[in-house]
Amino acid sequence: MSKPTPISGFPEWTPAQRMIEQFVLDRIRATFELYGFAPLETRSVEPLDQLLRKGETSKEVYLLRRLQADPEAGAGDDSLGLHFDLTVPFARYVLENAGKLQFPFRRYQIQKVWRGERPQEGRYREFLQADIDIVDRDTLPAHYEAEMPLVIGDALRSLPIPPVRIQVNNRKICEGFYRGIGLTDPEAALRAVDKLDKIGPAAVAELLAETAGASEAQAKAVLALAEISAPDASFADAVRALGVSDPLLDEGIAELTAVMETAAAHSPGLCVADLRIARGLDYYTGTVYETQLVGYERFGSVCSGGRYDNLASSGNVRFPGVGISIGVTRLLGLLFGAGALSVSRDVPTCVLVAVTAEEERAASNKVAEALRSRGIPTEVSPNAAKFGKQIRYAERRGIPYVWFPGAEGDEVKDIRSGEQVAAAAGEWNPPRTDLKPLVGPAAAGA
Repeated sequence: MSKPTPISGFPEWTPAQRMIEQFVLDRIRATFELYGFAPLETRSVEPLDQLLRKGETSKEVYLLRRLQADPEAGAGDDSLGLHFDLTVPFARYVLENAGKLQFPFRRYQIQKVWRGERPQEGRYREFLQADIDIVDRDTLPAHYEAEMPLVIGDALRSLPIPPVRIQVNNRKICEGFYRGIGLTDPEAALRAVDKLDKIGPAAVAELLAETAGASEAQAKAVLALAEISAPDASFADAVRALGVSDPLLDEGIAELTAVMETAAAHSPGLCVADLRIARGLDYYTGTVYETQLVGYERFGSVCSGGRYDNLASSGNVRFPGVGISIGVTRLLGLLFGAGALSVSRDVPTCVLVAVTAEEERAASNKVAEALRSRGIPTEVSPNAAKFGKQIRYAERRGIPYVWFPGAEGDEVKDIRSGEQVAAAAGEWNPPRTDLKPLVGPAAAGA
């Protein structure tokens, strides 16, 4: 077999990086459950008509097709695609299972998703997301929109990563403002503003004229709104100073004010009202969120989401919701690329049990079983080489302790310090900091 060629956009972490990822997922999961979110996993595929019905995503969807599909068998698998986010499948799940769910329904979902976009640093074609959503029947109180940043702030604060800043806007502000200045296609204007960071104000002004029919004065007003940013509820005064009036605008200002005040009471400095944040998917209807990792702002958002009122609806039945998603692979990919995270050892093993002779391997296995029964990660030496070689094997793997069985009593050695003491497998415990690999920021200059 020839040497395989890597496929870009499909990351495969090293064991050490995978341990860091598992640590991160455990912390995120624990925070989600502290806030009362229940776990859920949905299938990886959805019908194409569901995947394509909201937002400009048709270029990103991967089709699912059998190699030997029968062309005369009808649509079949050809009508299926891999999900590109977890919100669309969650909305479908709610509709299918509404009779079994208790509302408001709070769920978290940690799964891989697939997008056919151009791979680059921090952007992948296969990646892991960690989502939370709250849905209710008929109406969803706006206070849930204020809760989302609190959960994400606590989850990310529990990790050994740089601080984050959650940028918050409300689409009602934008749509109400656009209507107030006479624009008849608010969604086209939103899509143009969403490209502001990528193409700049001049190009957005041209796009507003081309796609939303904006005059020069209207485009100038749209850009003036997008320039407003504030670390507190003072954004509202800046919006009103633009002199535009509309009921939907007033509603959006009130909702975003509540989000900012709630966040300030819980975590001062966590949120900033940034009225350029629009989010590209069409299904958002209220508050929208994007999250920047301080020091990595040039890479864009690592956590985003928003309020949606019509995604989970069928006929007269409607389940409005609000959700936010951490791009776990994106976040870790940026930090791995910068060498910003480390783990204290490359294997989970805490103790290597030495083998004095192959015919004595059963005795070493018995020690390992006793240690494992008390939650101490343990492996047995692969061979009965001289003890010096077995110790070097442990050193290469980063295992901190080597256990030596003996006819007159066992001993355990900390191979970092050289300290060796008598020990019994049913009683000895390593220091808590050695029991499992520790994840933390990489040392400066490492």
